[in-house]
Amino acid sequence: MPSRRELANAIRALSMDAVQKAKSGHPGAPMGMADIAEVLWNSFLKHNPANPHWWDRDRFVLSNGHGSMLLYSLLHLSGYDLPMEELKNFRQLHSKTPGHPEYGYAPGIETTTGPLGQGITNAVGMALAERTLAAQFNQPGHHIVDHYTWVFMGDGCLMEGISHEACSLAGTLGLGKLIAFWDDNGISIDGHVENWFSEDVAKRFEAYGWHVVRGVDGHDAAAVEKAIHEAKSVNNRPSLICCKTVIGYGAPNLCGSHDCHGAPLGDDEIKATREHLSWKYAPFEIPGEIYAGWDAKKKGGVAEQSWGEKFKAYKAAYPALAAELERRMSGELPANWEQHTQAYIKACAEKGEGPATRKASQMAITALAKVLPEFLGGSADLTGSNLTNWPECKAITNTVADGNYISYGVREFGMSAIMNGVALHGGFIPFGGTFLMFSEYARNALRMAALMKQRSIFVYTHDSIGLGEDGPTHQPVEQTATLRMIPNMSVWRPCDTVETAVAWKAAVEKSTGPSSLIFSRQNLPHQARDAAQMGNVARGGYVLRDSQGAPEVILIATGSEVDLAMKAAEQLSGKGRRVRVVSMPSTDVFDKQDKAYRESVLPAACRKRVAIEAGVSDYWRKYVGLDGAVVGIDRFGESAPAGALFKEFGFTVENVVKTVEAVL
Repeated sequence: MPSRRELANAIRALSMDAVQKAKSGHPGAPMGMADIAEVLWNSFLKHNPANPHWWDRDRFVLSNGHGSMLLYSLLHLSGYDLPMEELKNFRQLHSKTPGHPEYGYAPGIETTTGPLGQGITNAVGMALAERTLAAQFNQPGHHIVDHYTWVFMGDGCLMEGISHEACSLAGTLGLGKLIAFWDDNGISIDGHVENWFSEDVAKRFEAYGWHVVRGVDGHDAAAVEKAIHEAKSVNNRPSLICCKTVIGYGAPNLCGSHDCHGAPLGDDEIKATREHLSWKYAPFEIPGEIYAGWDAKKKGGVAEQSWGEKFKAYKAAYPALAAELERRMSGELPANWEQHTQAYIKACAEKGEGPATRKASQMAITALAKVLPEFLGGSADLTGSNLTNWPECKAITNTVADGNYISYGVREFGMSAIMNGVALHGGFIPFGGTFLMFSEYARNALRMAALMKQRSIFVYTHDSIGLGEDGPTHQPVEQTATLRMIPNMSVWRPCDTVETAVAWKAAVEKSTGPSSLIFSRQNLPHQARDAAQMGNVARGGYVLRDSQGAPEVILIATGSEVDLAMKAAEQLSGKGRRVRVVSMPSTDVFDKQDKAYRESVLPAACRKRVAIEAGVSDYWRKYVGLDGAVVGIDRFGESAPAGALFKEFGFTVENVVKTVEAVL
């Protein structure tokens, strides 16, 4: 049987060989963390390579994702469907082994990492999901949700501000099944970190409320094993294991230096490393006894089978709970979803109420939560403004684990990446709110949600200069347009309760990516619709008011500006103009409609078009063309009451009519 060091050296060899073959990559972290990884994966990690989607598996997150060859080596060696050819194809086009771990590319990749700090934050979401799901479903004698979340992270993750947001909240909530390993090698790209990263990390995490295991030799398997046992013995706090390591361990001339952080070792150094480690095998050659020492398929199969027996007993004792858990983990919506949501949308139309769309959003959440126990809501310290809570919601705290609402504190970025972790874990549909302006703080987490195709729902209120006196620091101008530019992100800016209900329905039904729902602070009037128009709201854009005969001009609007367009159309019609009004709550959804439908809404023959939205104008040029115009805002706002601001920036019936007449 190979020694633990020999098993770890397999990671080192594969990592340095793959990086060398690719002529790019990061060999230092995989070589430095190989001993820690060997102990965790061979002695503690609960997983089954034959079934990477087993619900009760442990989650492993490589937050310092630039060290991706560590993870690829672990997956290959332990028996996942990641053949050696994929390791040889590291960083090449269409391989399953890209430069950073990408969710969905290779089995066993729990999340996309690379943007530092987001991996640990995703892991906080996973650990939160595990604890909440366990509290909602486990019963005395039936612990069918019972797994850990493990994280590897380096100095870079700890320097990123998002790690402070996430780890602070994790400590406050007491997520005891979250265990992180700090790869304390003292090196980042620029060299030795003491000149720019000198804080006492252990004290920092103790201040967060974490259990901290200090001074672990990351190259001593027995010390690492002891530290893990200690961390697992503490179940009311997350744990940080501080592992002192040498970057590039095993490379005799480059170890301990930033020179091996992000560049191949080179042929001479690789040869010297093989001699230094007594690794006598050719590049990408792993002997059978090493594979046998790593193979986790048998042990993983036994673990899953044992869990399967537990779940069978649970299902017999609690059939309704078991069926509900199966539904939620599969991602399927309730059987009565369509009937319930359509009835609610119809009720909104019949009531004809005209609240702010942030209030309409709360009404929709309240209605949908009745059939969606998987809703896991929250807000970044703006619940009373975002209106993301509902009467039956229950706050999650350090002592209340079975809730469904999270007060994230002033942590917009952390909230968004935690939501992504919750979505990746499964069993919940997370949503979280803040002001639209502060989507800027969270931007990279939104991009990651879209990249990973996760159903995270981002709720943004106070959507324009309409928020008024708080002024330009809080008044979004370019945010809606730039959110629309994120691939795979659906963006909805509804104009009333009906469009808000449809937007929420669409966001919940979109299982292949995130949605941003953008709502007003100010009240917006209800718009009357016939049955056909009601059905077309879900198509992203539709004719809300049509002309008698072919339109001379088309007004396109979203959100609060839809009513402005309707009033302007009324005035223009009184002057004999044939005006069509198109409400377009979701441009990306509209753009995905078939050509015939898009032509029926925006006929090519009508080149006179005016778009109206309280935001930057350039985005709308693709709809209005060179012959059209945009009533928008291409400067920052001002501090004043909303009514005064709309007048100041030209969002008046008179200015819209004037703009249309200029186009005509």
